[in-house]
Amino acid sequence: MHFALIPLPTRALQLLADSHIPDEFAVHAEPESMPPAFVAARALKLEASSDHPALPTSYLIVREGDSRFVGACGFKTPIGATRVEIGYGVASVARGQGAATAALKLLTELALQSGSSEVLAEILPDNEASIRVAQKAGFVQVGARIDEDNEHVTQWLYRSGV
Repeated sequence: MHFALIPLPTRALQLLADSHIPDEFAVHAEPESMPPAFVAARALKLEASSDHPALPTSYLIVREGDSRFVGACGFKTPIGATRVEIGYGVASVARGQGAATAALKLLTELALQSGSSEVLAEILPDNEASIRVAQKAGFVQVGARIDEDNEHVTQWLYRSGV
């Protein structure tokens, strides 16, 4: 299967931050494929503070065969910084089809094209599927930490040119 990323416009992020799925997306969206309200709100804050306002911060993952939205991904830190953090999620009905791996590879490519040389993904240690996704996309584990939600996360890094 093939997947693509389409940018989430600011207006759509505003609706999602208010827990509303934009009408034009609802007909194409698999259940659980839209970013949660807190993720959309974080993306709006990142867009507002960005040195690169023309670059989208959030994307929908589209299954090209049927044009269904099967997940979302995006940047958690400023685009173009030396190291940028990303996040991704895929609807349960689309898991195991390669959507997360494809999205992570595409998002990593966007980060590198925007001037970043490192891409970071923080993953809960018991999320074995996400760890496999990171490994398939060329990420290596570089550490662990307690995050702002007081959860232990493992840190996975992709370095350009390595």
